[in-house]
Amino acid sequence: MITSTQLDGIALVVGSGRGIGKEAAFSLAEAGARVVVFADMDEETARASSEESKNYASSKDYQTTTFKMNVEDDKSVQDMVDFVVKEYGRLDYCVNGAGVDNGVHRSLADIDIENYDRIMNINTRGNLLCVRAQAAAMREQTPKTWQSRNGTRDIGRGVIVNIASANSFAGLPGKGCYTISKHAAMGITKMAGLDHSPDGIRVNAVCPTWVRTPLLDEELRKNPEVQGMISAIVPIKRAAECEEVSDAIAFLCSPAASYINGTSIIIDAAVTTTVRLF
Repeated sequence: MITSTQLDGIALVVGSGRGIGKEAAFSLAEAGARVVVFADMDEETARASSEESKNYASSKDYQTTTFKMNVEDDKSVQDMVDFVVKEYGRLDYCVNGAGVDNGVHRSLADIDIENYDRIMNINTRGNLLCVRAQAAAMREQTPKTWQSRNGTRDIGRGVIVNIASANSFAGLPGKGCYTISKHAAMGITKMAGLDHSPDGIRVNAVCPTWVRTPLLDEELRKNPEVQGMISAIVPIKRAAECEEVSDAIAFLCSPAASYINGTSIIIDAAVTTTVRLF
């Protein structure tokens, strides 16, 4: 085991009731986070996920709780961050996974502006509200250090990881609203990492392609052609498992990634590297 991939602090995961957010919370608990707060609009799924996380936690002092919130409401976002800091004293790791998909695929000329506004309000403005509140809380904290093989190094005041998408770098026909929102998520990630690096705050993103979430499973049941699309486009001919994304999130939060800031890990099995011809 590489000890620098282990965690020991307080984690907040937004959008952790299901999907990648839920698995990210599990990975953080498994990596050693002492506290994981499951924040979600759906209190019932957050509570179930919070309870399940106890099966994976490696810290003997592990604690978990939930917080009902809405990323579209700036007061709700601020209340969430204030709760964590007041309850646990600091905020070491934040994962922002709340988001919505495109809905009906349409060319740019046919985009429904109301749908565009909804997606941007959740995926972009909501992400910005979360990062803003989290970074503001983190910069008030005492920085941490890590004892490595080569001595003691400063690992900063906190880490934020945004769950973006391979669509942060490439388009998909008819998926303009989502693609634009995820490009914006990378803009938020880069600027937050740049602006708050002097504060000892790292901000990065994970950018997966198709991931085996309940939503994708449902889509595959309704439309088997989606599997054909995945097989044609993804070099290894399958969607990613949630853990293949969530474990990368845990890595980015860890001391092992202490020099990684303002960038992303593209988790797409090489989809975005070239045009697939076979």
